[in-house]
Formats: sequence, C-alpha cells, structure tokens
Amino acid sequence: MKKCFSLFLSTIFIFQLMITANAKTVTKENEDVTPVFNSVTTSKANTAKQNLPIEIKAKSAILMDVTTGKVLLEYNADEKLFPASVTKIMTMLLTMEAIADGKISLSDVVVCSENASEKGGSQIWLEPGEEMTVNDLLKATAIGSANDAATLLGEYISGSEEAFIDLMNTRAKELKMTNTHFDNATGLDDTTDTHLTTARDIGIMSIELMKHDLITDYTTVWMDSLRNGETELVNTNKLVRFYSGTTGIKTGTTQKAGCCVSASAKRDNLHLVAVVMGSANSNERFETAKAMLNYGFANYTLVDLKIDESAFKAVAVIGGEKKCVKPLAKGNTTILLKKGEEEKLEQTVTLVENVEAPVTENQKLGSVKFTLAGEKIAEFPLLSSEEVKKLTFTTSFKRIMHFLACGEKIN
Repeated sequence: MKKCFSLFLSTIFIFQLMITANAKTVTKENEDVTPVFNSVTTSKANTAKQNLPIEIKAKSAILMDVTTGKVLLEYNADEKLFPASVTKIMTMLLTMEAIADGKISLSDVVVCSENASEKGGSQIWLEPGEEMTVNDLLKATAIGSANDAATLLGEYISGSEEAFIDLMNTRAKELKMTNTHFDNATGLDDTTDTHLTTARDIGIMSIELMKHDLITDYTTVWMDSLRNGETELVNTNKLVRFYSGTTGIKTGTTQKAGCCVSASAKRDNLHLVAVVMGSANSNERFETAKAMLNYGFANYTLVDLKIDESAFKAVAVIGGEKKCVKPLAKGNTTILLKKGEEEKLEQTVTLVENVEAPVTENQKLGSVKFTLAGEKIAEFPLLSSEEVKKLTFTTSFKRIMHFLACGEKIN
C-alpha cells in the first residue's frame, strides 16, 4: 500500500510540474520554436471556401507587386493580427530613411542603453555601454531578428524608445496603413494586446522598404557574424537560401501571432511581396509564401507601355505664326498584366482638330489611352511640342515684304 501510495503521489507531482512548465511557455520572439496557438490550418474544404488558385495555410495573406503596388491575390488581408518580428520592417524602413536623409550613417557608433539590453527573445546579448555600429545593428535586426539591436536603432534615431514608437505610428499613417498600431520596435507582444496590423498594411510598408536598394545588402544574407566572429547570425528567413530571387524581408513568430513572414522576391523585372500571417508552423508560412510567389511569377508580367507616335497628326493653329504644331506624349509607365494580355492592348489617340493662337509649350492638345478588353489601363496627355505666337499685323507685313523681295515664304 505504501509503495502504491508513493507511486500515486509521484505521478501527481510530475503531472503538476508539466502543467506549470506549460503555463510558463515563453511568449517572446523565438524563431526556432513552433508556437502553441489556435491557428486555422487550411484543409481542402477550406481551400474551396477561399476561392483562390492556391492553398493559403494561414489566417491572412496578400500578394502584391512592388513596382505598381497592385494586389494579385489576397485572403482576409484586412484582419487585424499580431505581426511579431515582421514589425521590424518598419524599424528597418525608418533606419533606411534616416540614412537616406543624412541623419545617421552606417559607420555611426551607438552605445547600448540599459533599456535595449533588457529586451528578451531573439537577441545578440548587447551589454549596457557596449558600442556597435549602425551597420552591425542593421545586420543583427535584419538577419538575426535581434530585439535588443532593433530597440537600440530606434533609440538612436529618435532619442528614446517612446519617441521612436511615435515615429513608427506617424509613418504608418503617412503610408495609409489604416489598420496598424505599433507599441514597440520589435514585435514582442507578451505585454500588449494593441500591437496589431494587417497583411495589407505589412505589404504596403514592405514595398516602401524595398525602394531602398541598400536594404537588400542585409535582407538577402543567409549567414554573417558580429564581434569579430564571436556572434553568429543565421537568417530567420529560410527563403533567402532556398528560393530563387529572394530579396527579403522578415519573419516573425510568437504564440499570439503564430508564424508570419513578409517574403519578397524578384525575377527578371517582376518584384513581388507575399505576406503570410498566422500560420500554424514555420513550414506552413514558407510553403504558403512560396506558393503565392510562384503563382505571381507564373501568371504576371510587367510591361513598359510603348506609345506609337506615328498615329499623331499635327494640329492646325488658327491665327498663329506657324500653321500647325506637333503633339508629343508626356509621361511613361509600367503596368502589371497577366501574361499574354500585353498583345491585346489597344491604343486610342484623341486630338483637337485645331487650336487658336497663341499656343504655349506643353499646352494640352489631347490624350493617348491604352485599353484592355474595353477597360482603361493607362492614359497620357498629348501636349504641344513648342510655343506658337499669335500672328500680328506687323509680322504679316514683314512676311509679305520678304516674299516680294526674295520670292520665298517665311515659315
């Protein structure tokens, strides 16, 4: 009886330890741990409900073209969700903008604050007072998803973490990220319920970040190191190593967020961003991102519109020193089309029959419009190529005298 009772107590004790351990599961960013949360794992039945050409194994997703901003595919793209470390896209964007504006430089040496050193989750274990360049802090943020490095970058740019968070939210509003609110520069969400954004908003800030060519010097690196090789960095975005054309950008994982990624890739002239939020595990987020990117590359192409100027006729000028003026098309654009549609584009030219002098240079004379299956794709103004002054009595008299004297007209 004593042995049985002891065995019973031991079993209860072990069970209680398991419950306690489970209750203390770390909720901070850790890219190597599969989150424990109620995620929607997409079944074949759910795929049919999605009404999409590919399977989305996530709560929310969107596929966008970087050049035009056009949405190619979306699923629950405006649902507010926790973004985890995908948040760092805004941190990196503000860093890129500060560098571009000359406010900071890559060679600047930053002294670590106590606040930055205390950030948990993914980190490079910065010590208070430790010095590190902006370049190395960017490496740590983009490649290793280091929360301490991201926080320190924000403090250096704005003076404090709080001021940087205000800057993040201000920039989000400027970019019309209408469903986004940031509470920190890292994406740690264990102490907040309001650090939220959407797949669409992440797509918007991802496209904005990709405008800075410098960022790919960091987001495309698979492995690097800091502190003379003492600290190894391995990119949390596995697509950098395994998906052709990958240009970035950022992963994120917490229990609240699930597994997220904003994955960008470029092939030929087509540059795409696939945002995946709330996947049940890391494999599903990457598989979904790859499926979205594959769909985009297989079905879409960028086309530089070429205007056929042979269709333009000169416009007669009434009462001008010149009888006519040549119209010129001003502007050019690149459009995103489904493959094969570029051959179906139609150009329509609209021009005024005549124009009364005086005519100013760049005066609008008409337009050239491109349509696809009756839908307007793009339109450009047709403008006067030169100035044509009004014909005065004095000018007319001089021309007549010149003709009588020389036997030739003055144009």
